[in-house]
Amino acid sequence: MSSSHQNPVFFFFLLFFELVFFCAATRASGCNQTCGSATVSYPFGFSDGCGIRLNCSAAGEMQLSGHRITVITHETIILDVQPVCDRSILAAEGLFRSHYAMTSSNTLFLRNCSSQRDFGCIISTEKISRRLNVTSCGLQGDDTICYSSRKTGGFLSWEEFSEATAGCAFMFASARYGGATFSKPSLVFGEAETGWWLNGECRCATNANCKRVDTPVSGGSTGFRCSCHEGFVGDGFADGAGCARGVLAAVSLMLGVAFFREYIRRLSTASRGKQITRRLLSQTSCTVATFSLKNVERATSNFAGTSVLGTGAYSTVYVGKLSNAGLVAIKRLKHDDVDLIINEIKLVSSVSHPNVVRLLGCCIESGEHILVYEFMPNGTLSQHLRRKRGDGLSWHARVSIAADVATAVAYLHTAVQPPIYHRDVKSSNILLDYDLRPKLADFGLATPAMVESSNASTVPQGTMGYVDPQCHCNFHLSDKCDVYSFGVVLVEIITAMKVVDFGRATSEVNLAALATDRIGKGMVEDIVDPFIKDDWDGRTRASVQEVAEVAFRCLAFYREARPSMAEVAEELERIRTEDCRSAVENATIVLEH
Repeated sequence: MSSSHQNPVFFFFLLFFELVFFCAATRASGCNQTCGSATVSYPFGFSDGCGIRLNCSAAGEMQLSGHRITVITHETIILDVQPVCDRSILAAEGLFRSHYAMTSSNTLFLRNCSSQRDFGCIISTEKISRRLNVTSCGLQGDDTICYSSRKTGGFLSWEEFSEATAGCAFMFASARYGGATFSKPSLVFGEAETGWWLNGECRCATNANCKRVDTPVSGGSTGFRCSCHEGFVGDGFADGAGCARGVLAAVSLMLGVAFFREYIRRLSTASRGKQITRRLLSQTSCTVATFSLKNVERATSNFAGTSVLGTGAYSTVYVGKLSNAGLVAIKRLKHDDVDLIINEIKLVSSVSHPNVVRLLGCCIESGEHILVYEFMPNGTLSQHLRRKRGDGLSWHARVSIAADVATAVAYLHTAVQPPIYHRDVKSSNILLDYDLRPKLADFGLATPAMVESSNASTVPQGTMGYVDPQCHCNFHLSDKCDVYSFGVVLVEIITAMKVVDFGRATSEVNLAALATDRIGKGMVEDIVDPFIKDDWDGRTRASVQEVAEVAFRCLAFYREARPSMAEVAEELERIRTEDCRSAVENATIVLEH
């Protein structure tokens, strides 16, 4: 390391420069932008003088109209709107104001409606209660009405909303469309989406774009949003912090990544750690909570071995309990590459899908790099297949898990822009909740897709046995790399065997090679998990064969021969539906006799 890195005077001069840069951004907005451990960028804030005023609860929780804010993006504010049986329909009025309004992506579940108008769909109270994990609220068989504006984009206005929902007493819960997976959109229950804007003519900073917004405010007024040009960071507003070139402009140009890492290691106190975390997160166009290292250490009993959920090459995961968050999974990264950490935060925060694990916050402090995720109580798919948790999974449960995970990966490939390649799809990265519903985790290696014609290459990364062999041949990434890895997971689901086992014959060490050989010869039953055969019948045999054929196609050596994840998801959903239909028919026959 050069002497300039060790020079205290030089170091503190640069530290002063960064602190001035950070404070200037806060002063520019002329309002309080801190709530608890979270800091927001202009135009948001928590006091008079802010462009868009949010609320900060006594517990330090960001709120809008009484609802907890989970994410703020460059266009939307995502709110936590959990089920409440007697929430007045008028409570929604607070989500329609001069600077923000609900978008057409929302679907509301209404109760006690006297109107017989067509609201778009009717879902039974039993289904909604089960899906949202609440009781039936004493409705005694009534239907919960599902309201959607049927718009394809834009905002709702309070006038059209109140007119459409006239005659309904309660707003039970909310859901929002998280984007199309393959042939149908995905609803994220318990959340609402509001879009935001500033009124008037564009007031964007130099090196920023202005986007005009047609607002739903009466009188047909227009608004705007600002965003920095590529290669610049900041909020983009002339009244805010504006846009600066690169990451922490002058510091990056003078010293580069090496000094940046050294700088983070030197910030040994919690307060300085929080400041650097906020600045790093300003790059991601999203807001996540920040936790102090002291609280994380307390939550994990100082990273005690008894709190370990699992460990891997890049991280160790602990279970802990944080105030205002309950039980959480705390991922302690073993490397100090800040770019990789910010990459994972940015990618996971940009994804909203019921089968993708949710990021709750982070801690970058005193040389520690920690991500906090929602806790999944049933461990990993790998643990269940290897009988390390539970007594084994039924075939129906395995098909459901496979179909849901395929939907999540298809969502990453088709509904997110730019598409995301996960690059580490494996059974130990598939987590299960209380009801064995899966969520895809660990985006540490994930990367946005690059244009195919760019001929961009990358060194293959991932886990032995799951990596596309063509990645080793030509180093070229594509969505078909994830397809191959998912094919290995399907084979695990069928066989419950280890992906790499040197105890097997030399030609069968790799599970993918073993499976493609048996499937290709029509000998699938030779490798089926014996646990599945305990309930072996005609439909189960056919279903296993169908899933094996999907796996065989996914594991094709030439990626052009592999299906897309959207095709895989659609095929697995068809298999799951047929399995369910067969089970219902068999149950009916038993009852009749």
